[in-house]
This record gives sequence, structure tokens and C-alpha cells, in this order.
Amino acid sequence: MTHAFGAESTTDEILAGVDLSGKRILVTGVSAGLGVETARALVAHGADVVGAARDLAKAEAATAVVREAAKVGGGSLELVQLDLASLASVRACADALLADGRPFDIIIANAGVMACPKGQTQDGFETQFGTNHLGHFVLVNRIASLLRPGGRLVNLASAGHRIADVDLDDPDFEHTPYVEFVAYGRSKTANILFAVEFDRRHRDRGVRAAAVHPGAIQTELGRHLTQESIDQLLASLGAPQSESGALPFTYKSIPQGAATSVWAAAVAPADEVGGLYCEDCHVAELEESTSIFAGVRGYALDPERAKALWAKSEEMVGERF
Repeated sequence: MTHAFGAESTTDEILAGVDLSGKRILVTGVSAGLGVETARALVAHGADVVGAARDLAKAEAATAVVREAAKVGGGSLELVQLDLASLASVRACADALLADGRPFDIIIANAGVMACPKGQTQDGFETQFGTNHLGHFVLVNRIASLLRPGGRLVNLASAGHRIADVDLDDPDFEHTPYVEFVAYGRSKTANILFAVEFDRRHRDRGVRAAAVHPGAIQTELGRHLTQESIDQLLASLGAPQSESGALPFTYKSIPQGAATSVWAAAVAPADEVGGLYCEDCHVAELEESTSIFAGVRGYALDPERAKALWAKSEEMVGERF
């Protein structure tokens, strides 16, 4: 690759000189933050983006900047309704996309919730696992046939996966004390494992999958967080401390946060990212130490764990793929 990208790279820097004309891309969660920026960058380079959102009125307002970018870049944006916390909504969205029949080159599973109070989706699943993982699991698998050979799936995961592996015996915290960040960590590990197994199942037809950590960005995703909970999270992830004990931590901008998504989706060689976890626009190193903020835990890339999660997910949603 001719360019070396990193933590400070932006979407526009990643896509400089890249022509996405004729590419059709599905992005979930286009009503705020990273989803809007991801869609904006893609249409600015000619892509036709289908943006999925739970609240279409909110998404219409939030994506005004996307439509303006499309006028200049030659891309387009259409919106579809999708509530990942409702399998009825997920299946309706998938059915509509299948009936439409137009293929996709890329799916970016961007939407999600973070560290919310204990709750349940409409189908009775723990909110974060049900929304972040199971909703996307059903959507992506139902429309997998629409991915063209050479296509890609990009799942937005998080360094939060370092907090917790999935719990296949108690995914809904029925017997385990609920801790917001543990639930978040489980769901983000699930996002990575889903990419691992999806990649294994589809790579023979030229479709690859990767998971990405966007970095820490101040968006609506963190609406449930207090400064105390943020500090606790960073400490639990092994963020480096200064001599004073403070966390010398800086947030990424939204264009920097969305950069790894577009890099993994449209720029990085497929064989370099397929089945792997990426951060700061590169493939992350395997890192088991609890004192290091970056890197990927081995359990999140374990192929047997990925197969087990797939089977458990099918059991939970009552559907085989």
C-alpha cells in the first residue's frame, strides 16, 4: 500500500483518489455520528449508499450533509427503516432489500448502543447483545446473498471487547449480575467473532469480513456515560496513565473515528483484513496484556469460539443461516 494511515487519518484522507462510482453500500446507524460521516465520505466519492436508521425523521435531518456531498461527488443516498432491537423490524428491512434485489458491494454494520442501563430488546434479549450483535446477525445473514463476489462486511466493534468475552451460557444476564461495560464488552466481542465466522463461510466466493475499532469519539453513543464511568472504562482497558495518575487520553474527531471503517471497507486489501480486527487504519496486533489499551484479545479471534457464537445466535433468534 502506498499510503501509511494511522490514528489521526480522516475519512477524506483515506479515500483521497478513490473512485467508488457504481459501488452500492449499506450503512446502519445513519442518524448520527460515525454513521453520518461514513455515509458522507462514501457518497462524496461516488458511492450509492443505503442508510438504515431506527428513526427516519431524525436520519433525514442528520443526513442533509450527506445529500449535499452526494451532489458534488456523484453518489446518492436512500434511507430505510431499521430497528435493530426488534427482529420483526430487522426481518422486514431484510425482506424489503431482498425484494428490491439490487446487490451490495459493502455492508458496514455501524449502528449500536453502549453501556446502557439493564434492559431488553423487543424480543427479550439483553439490550446491548441483542442490538449490537443479534440484530446485525439476522440482518446481514438474511441479505448475505446480495453481497457481490469481492464484497465486504465491516462490523464496528470496539476496544471494549477487551473487557469481556461472550458468555454463551448466560448471554442475557439472567444469572449474572449486570454490569453495563461488561455487557458492552460481550457485545463488541460478539461483533468481532461474527466477522471471523462470516469471513470463513463466505471467503470462497470472494466475500470477506472484518471488524474495526473506531477509537474513542464523543458521539451520541456515549449518552449514558458519566466522566467517572469513562475513567473507569479507560482504566479497565489499560489506558496509559501519566505520572500524576491522570489518564492522558484524547478523543478522535468523528472523521478520524470513521476512517478505519472506510479503510477496511474500501481501501485495505481484502486478504490483509479478512477475518481480522483493525484499529487506527491497520490490522491490530494480538495483545493479551491488561496494561495495554490497544490490540485484540485472542478470544475475539478464536475460530472455534466464533462457530459456537454463531450456533448460539441461531438458537436465540430461531433461524439458521
